[in-house]
Amino acid sequence: MTETENTSTAPTEESTKKVKLMNQYPIAPDSEWPEAWLVPEKVEDQCLENRLEPNVPVTVEQLKELGIQYWKMDPSAGDYPVKSVPWDPKDAMDPKLKALRDDRGYSYADIITIHPDHLPEFEKKIAMFFEEHIHDAEEIRYILGGSGFFDVRNLKDEWVRIHVKAGDLMTLPEGIYHRFTCDEKRIIHAMRLFIGQPVWTPFNRPQEEHESRVKYVQEFVEKKEEVKEDAKEE
Repeated sequence: MTETENTSTAPTEESTKKVKLMNQYPIAPDSEWPEAWLVPEKVEDQCLENRLEPNVPVTVEQLKELGIQYWKMDPSAGDYPVKSVPWDPKDAMDPKLKALRDDRGYSYADIITIHPDHLPEFEKKIAMFFEEHIHDAEEIRYILGGSGFFDVRNLKDEWVRIHVKAGDLMTLPEGIYHRFTCDEKRIIHAMRLFIGQPVWTPFNRPQEEHESRVKYVQEFVEKKEEVKEDAKEE
């Protein structure tokens, strides 16, 4: 290898910095991920666990196959208001949150508390959050306090319930069908993060022709089916 070739393939300062940042907040090990399980197609009370009988747990590997990512954070590392719309992510004091913010390009954030005392028309709003929908961008939620449920559709179009609590930072990929609700405690304090100008528009199901849904199906659903076919041929 010549000196010129060596120089051209050497890591740049920017790439080295990115690797260092990524090493500061590795995706959480499987043992730290939140518990998940299947729930029925219809539920009477969205705030209950609504497990099947018998319970059908969902593994971390299965969550990853859906494009979900997860980091374990420490809410006590920062001082967060009950509500701030917007909240400047540059104000983050937690070094782990800073690293995640910088590497993934989160430039907007807000902080909300979903509770009857802090959210007008609480019952109406949580019913709206529970409508099945997609977004045309990645959804990022950092749970600062309280707890709740993210429900996502798996590759068989079944509902998977993920129990998120304080310290959980989870991302849902663009185009995945999902919904959200508080649990029985009926309070959750959360930070929403966004790349660029925030757009929170929900697109309620069906959205099979929506660009974001088509992208998701191609990247996760069809890709998984191709892997299965390849395995059969081998």
